[in-house]
Amino acid sequence: QVQLVESGGGLVQPGGSLRLSCAASRSIFSINIMGWFRQGSGKQRDFVARATSGGSTYYADSVKGRFTISRDNAKNTVYLQMNSLKPEDTAVYYCNAITSAGVSWGQGTQVTVSS
Repeated sequence: QVQLVESGGGLVQPGGSLRLSCAASRSIFSINIMGWFRQGSGKQRDFVARATSGGSTYYADSVKGRFTISRDNAKNTVYLQMNSLKPEDTAVYYCNAITSAGVSWGQGTQVTVSS
């Protein structure tokens, strides 16, 4: 398993940007899939984006063109750059990693988009 720690959340105005980070406890080079999910208050946890070890990326339709996921294997960190933020992006954002041992989750970081 791998431990994950998210950071970078906060309060931002509509149209603003934030970059979330997900630091892993070990090398992510061999981790096939790392991704981001989010959970709004009273809602289910939804897929946001994922990046494979091969360099492919996938996004939910709701964030396509606004969010960018990236992996920095040298820093064992995955990022989520969020631009043009909307109030409906408000949620707790979770990082996950899928390995042969199972799925690991971070503790989450709160993102609030409000004027």
